[in-house]
Amino acid sequence: MKNKTLVLGASDNPDRYSHLAIKMLAEQDHPILAIGKKAGKVDNINIITTLQPATDIDTVTLYVNPTNQVPYYNYILSLAPRRIIFNPGTENDELEELAQNNGIQTVIVCTLVLLRTGQY
Repeated sequence: MKNKTLVLGASDNPDRYSHLAIKMLAEQDHPILAIGKKAGKVDNINIITTLQPATDIDTVTLYVNPTNQVPYYNYILSLAPRRIIFNPGTENDELEELAQNNGIQTVIVCTLVLLRTGQY
């Protein structure tokens, strides 16, 4: 079974890294929950704008700057993912500490690099 991934900060704009991550995750058959500021679609993956209850989230990959992450703290922690990936520009000591205090692994790395190198 592939890692079910929440892409937080999802965008249907092909120039955005979150868009590329959704495409690569889908190409590698990872189940995806995509949440963004605006509703949209990346191929057959719907981008939703509301925080949905979710189970089996293995990884949360962040494409939201640290200031805009604050409203999502409780939601992310409630999902109890195995890990949170802080992509470049999303590094956040406060969320990292909250996650680690809740037994969630944190990684500061680019999701695209992990996917391209088979380390995801």
